[in-house]
Amino acid sequence: MAEQTFTLPDLGEGLTEATILEWRVGPGAGVARNQPLVEVETTKSAVEIPSPHAGVIAELHAEEGEVVRVGAALVTFDLEQDSGIVGTVPDEEERSERRVRLRPPAD
Repeated sequence: MAEQTFTLPDLGEGLTEATILEWRVGPGAGVARNQPLVEVETTKSAVEIPSPHAGVIAELHAEEGEVVRVGAALVTFDLEQDSGIVGTVPDEEERSERRVRLRPPAD
């Protein structure tokens, strides 16, 4: 197993920190990719952050009510394999051979 630490992402609009409102997972819990991990609150809104990996929660790095700066450790996962980052495209060899071809309409 490999450990992977996920940091608080940049939540946009110049925000530099967020307060942990509620953890949706705990140490030892198995999580799926994109499963809700934590709800945080910024000066602008409350946001639910999904898991970027599938694996087991090894450690939570902040308590509910704690203020966390962007880029600070949020959670560490135990991963069986590298599951990638949410929103990335798989390597070419992992992609399906099925392709869509676009053609202009016939007049």
